[in-house]
Amino acid sequence: MKKPIAFFVHHQGRGHANRTMAVAAEFARDRPVSVLTAGPHLFEGFCRDIEIVTLPDMIGAAVPTPRLYAEPTPQVMHCVPLGLTAMRRTMRTILDHLDARDVGLFVVDVSAEIALLARIASVPAVQIRMHGDRSDIGHVGAYEACVGMLAPFDERMEQDDYPASLRAKTFYSGGLCTSVDGVLSRAEAREKLGLDPEREIVVAVTGGGGSGTPYAPLTVAARAVPDALWLTLGPTHREGHETDFANLRELGWVPSVTDYLAAADIVVASAGDNTVHEVARVGGRLVVMPEWRYFGEQTRKAEALVRLGAAIQAPVWPGDLQGWRDLVARARTLDGTALRGLYAPDAARRAAGWLEGLTDELWHGATEPPAPPVVAAG
Repeated sequence: MKKPIAFFVHHQGRGHANRTMAVAAEFARDRPVSVLTAGPHLFEGFCRDIEIVTLPDMIGAAVPTPRLYAEPTPQVMHCVPLGLTAMRRTMRTILDHLDARDVGLFVVDVSAEIALLARIASVPAVQIRMHGDRSDIGHVGAYEACVGMLAPFDERMEQDDYPASLRAKTFYSGGLCTSVDGVLSRAEAREKLGLDPEREIVVAVTGGGGSGTPYAPLTVAARAVPDALWLTLGPTHREGHETDFANLRELGWVPSVTDYLAAADIVVASAGDNTVHEVARVGGRLVVMPEWRYFGEQTRKAEALVRLGAAIQAPVWPGDLQGWRDLVARARTLDGTALRGLYAPDAARRAAGWLEGLTDELWHGATEPPAPPVVAAG
């Protein structure tokens, strides 16, 4: 029997879960797969047979006493409050599952502490690589504790400050996009969506992991470039003083983001992993506006995109008319070729193949533990 592969999946947004499903769907059918997560609902309807283990949701859990709350966080860790019953249950559930299933590889997406826990428990782990300023002892310790890292992006997107020793144990799958909708031509997409075939269209999109695209700057954009149609996909964040304009429409969540991206002349987007690769998949002109994330994750990813000529970026959301006109003019000079090259259609399959191959390599030649001695009845 093949060694099981288990995933720890963070439940903030949908990106971690969607990535896990995309990879797990490519595993051999006789490979046992399990997922440990505080967001089991994110896997509803997944077609592959997997075991779901529900973990406590510790976000916002209260520390029981002021004295416990006052204890400083050790530098080797990031989020380890003291006195939380839910945290003990989480760690116990993870360890019990890894032990009971005799897991061969634990894929952590993402948590430095869980990666360290796996090593302490003598379970080989792989950490999903993310961009950001992660040279602190906590991140480096977690990376060193792992048998490898999986980067779901093109190696050209890697940061210069990522140590060579860690790069050597990192597998780059190429740009992994979890969207599977077919990509239409611009004309086909506009006809399907009932959009003007000739008008310039700018689409602003963000995922579900943050507070949404700031709406106020887009009202300035709509005034600055009034001949364009501005559309927003996903959540938006309003401050309460915005004036709406006829050429700016909030669409919210739509059935097929891909169709709107294909219909767009320019896309304004956050620097989330899947968002960037969705735009790359259609070869769009990308204005990347990173959202705040821990360790500057989206900021560092945006820097990589700009460095490769795959996107343009403004230092901040323009608050004036000329700022938007200049940004749109710069975006029109992009042709999408550099960005399209960062998307790999076979990324999920390549990631799955590497994870399965690594698991089999790690356990090649292992023998079953001897059966406990049978004590004869006296």
